Amino acid sequence: MTEGPYKLPKGWRWVRLGEVAYRESKTIKPAEEPSKIFRYLGMEHLDAGQWEEPIYVELEGAMIKSQAIIFYPGMVLYGKLRPYLNKVVIPTVEGVASTEFVPLLTNNNFLIPEYLGAYLRSPFFVSYASRNTSGSRQPRVQFGAFWDALIPLPPISEQKRIVERINDLFSRIREAKRLRQEAQQEAERLWQSVLADTFPKPGTKLPNGWQWVGLYEVCQHKTGIWGPESSHPDQGLPIVRSTEIEGFLIRPQTASIRIVSNDRIEAFKLEAEDILVNKSSGSAHLVGWPAIFEGSIEGKIFLFSNFMLRLRPNREKILGWFLLYYLHNPLARSVYLRAQDTTSGLRNLRVNEFMKQLIPLPTLHEQHKIVAYLKRVYEKIQSLKEAQMQTEAELQSLEQAILDKAFRGEL
Repeated sequence: MTEGPYKLPKGWRWVRLGEVAYRESKTIKPAEEPSKIFRYLGMEHLDAGQWEEPIYVELEGAMIKSQAIIFYPGMVLYGKLRPYLNKVVIPTVEGVASTEFVPLLTNNNFLIPEYLGAYLRSPFFVSYASRNTSGSRQPRVQFGAFWDALIPLPPISEQKRIVERINDLFSRIREAKRLRQEAQQEAERLWQSVLADTFPKPGTKLPNGWQWVGLYEVCQHKTGIWGPESSHPDQGLPIVRSTEIEGFLIRPQTASIRIVSNDRIEAFKLEAEDILVNKSSGSAHLVGWPAIFEGSIEGKIFLFSNFMLRLRPNREKILGWFLLYYLHNPLARSVYLRAQDTTSGLRNLRVNEFMKQLIPLPTLHEQHKIVAYLKRVYEKIQSLKEAQMQTEAELQSLEQAILDKAFRGEL
């Protein structure tokens, strides 16, 4: 009898994966049937750790350039690329898939596909597979180790019971995740509602002391700069890009170090409460997205890239945080979602149109009160979101704990 890493319940035994499962080798070249519609599954169509069967993509054969494996019900598809991503599918339909999946069939006298699929997702096996890879940039499971992997094998009746129990528990977790996601969305809707209620809309009567002004009247705007990559951190300056935007804030620590001539530094350096607006992106949602620079770190000078627009508020007229909150309210967001051009798949902000938008402007005293109020509300909403994120992490840990217990005979 094969010895395993832990003691199994009575009636169970350790076996090698290659003793109870084998690889199905049927492949096809869909491009040879260019007009035929194929149900296709690529690695990119499956989320890491996904339990549910994925939504397959329907493609013409001409769109699938490479060879593909044939899959069908009763099979298990194991993602061999970067095994720590934990991508496993138990298909209920026929189709073709990327050759990055290993198509597995089981000896049904000893092992059912659903039990194997669950075990391949277990923490024990994911850890084992992740340790036995080859290739540094694109690590894949080594097949010698794969077939030698140990699997705890109970009787068929017990396998079916375990699978039913896992499915029942996971369905409850999925429902908890759905409710958590709804709560997350509700928190964001609440924040957008607060912003919408805070700022008057065009056509409505302004409170006393407020006035409508163009964005160009209360802040300067300037497009950024770029330069050759620096070979040493001390020989260049950090230039902030859209990748340094995190929500409302600029996180400049990861800025790209570039060579910039000294005579251009003053014009392109960032000051506290400057706002950077993303000028270009492949996503409509990200174009026009504003974030605030809170100030230099340890006296460092930070510049901003040519794909960013810097808004420098006139401190005598408008607070940076007031402007930032306004630009995130639904009305202002609708402006920059409309003020976009598309070229070669890249969306670009129409800066002149963006700068002409009207802003309801109160006195500086009133702006301070509004900013303080919105910061308090935002902190409370962020606390809700962080609690929900913690719940998500706990649910993922619970899934792994369930699988761990299942294959120790403790479920």
